[in-house]
Amino acid sequence: MRWTPSGWQADDSGAGWRVPGIANLHSHAFQRAMAGLAERQTNPEDSFWTWRETMYRFAARFDPDTLHAVAAQLYVEMLEAGYTSVCEFHYLHHAPDGRPYADPAAMSQALVAAARATGIRLTLLPVLYMSGGFDGRPLGERQRRFGHDVDGFLALLERLRAEQGDMLRIGCALHSLRAVPADPMGDVLAALPAQSPIHIHIAEQLGEVQDCLNLRGARPVEWLFGHAAVDRHWTLVHATHLNDAEVQAIARSVATVAICPTTEANLGDGLFPLRAYLDAGGAWGIGSDSQISVSPVEELRWLEYGQRLATHHRNIAVRPDCDSVGETLLHGALSSARNATGNPAVGDDLVTLDAAAAQFAGMTSHDAVDRWIFSGNRNLVRDVDVAGIKVVAGGRHRDREAVAADYRRAMSKLLA
Repeated sequence: MRWTPSGWQADDSGAGWRVPGIANLHSHAFQRAMAGLAERQTNPEDSFWTWRETMYRFAARFDPDTLHAVAAQLYVEMLEAGYTSVCEFHYLHHAPDGRPYADPAAMSQALVAAARATGIRLTLLPVLYMSGGFDGRPLGERQRRFGHDVDGFLALLERLRAEQGDMLRIGCALHSLRAVPADPMGDVLAALPAQSPIHIHIAEQLGEVQDCLNLRGARPVEWLFGHAAVDRHWTLVHATHLNDAEVQAIARSVATVAICPTTEANLGDGLFPLRAYLDAGGAWGIGSDSQISVSPVEELRWLEYGQRLATHHRNIAVRPDCDSVGETLLHGALSSARNATGNPAVGDDLVTLDAAAAQFAGMTSHDAVDRWIFSGNRNLVRDVDVAGIKVVAGGRHRDREAVAADYRRAMSKLLA
């Protein structure tokens, strides 16, 4: 992959058509196990909020062993699709009744072990989750396993940071403004090492925006920028419901927005204001979030398609210096990776495309990226190299069968 004046283009290196590995900026690994299991109506007004109740019930079934098995299966699927790093927004900290495991980091360690076993780069983002709403209500019964006080949370981060390296980075996630009161948020931010990645769910739901206005006197992004020094180390997840001033503020801050189009569509969240954000020069990337799709191609494709449906026009995601939608999208996803993951090595990984695929017949550097993203649903990734190690060859992860067997056993336990 090389940068030309017109955009990112795939490079025929002689070993095959290669592109850099994609960073998945937002993942809840455990939700891979419930993908497809929340598609029956439970309420005529079904929304994110009713889906969340189903998710809570499912989350209560996990322990470190089942989390490891599900995460490993997910990470194999990510690698086979072309994701070579993942930001894990991790809030299943304790046992279902809220009591810490004998090892308070047991659930975090399950994710670290799954990433190491499969060969994906991991940015682990333990989540601070303290209250059940903007009004400061205590956590509900199903939320107790998510909770920490500030001291316990900072102790978890300190312990995990001792294991950092090229394949593992430790950042911090604030679940959301509704789940993190203002004073604890300030205490945690003040205690973080410089340049720590900081991620937060924000402005995902219209109800969230209205509650923030009612109880904090400002919209979520507006409030955050008034109370934190948001910069390039921050990633704002979703940020779906923005006004013009918030679009401009995020772009100026050089923070990244993690857009998750397939999950946002699945949950009925809404559409990110992509064209205005591109015009403002904002940084963004993509995430698989709830794992109802594990494909960077589908995320990028539907990021564009959502805009087309809303505007009744085509070819929305382009820049003055690049008329290719695919190259513009890929450039955005690649450019944000180092800041959002906190890992300077993420750009070193390679994805080799299957040049023998029929979809690529007659391919040139001028159309390779557009064809990859917009030419059907077959996975066109052939090989994946992470940190110089080939983890996917011929479209198959090196441990696909063994990992899938463990996953099946875990699903039997989770669904019993």
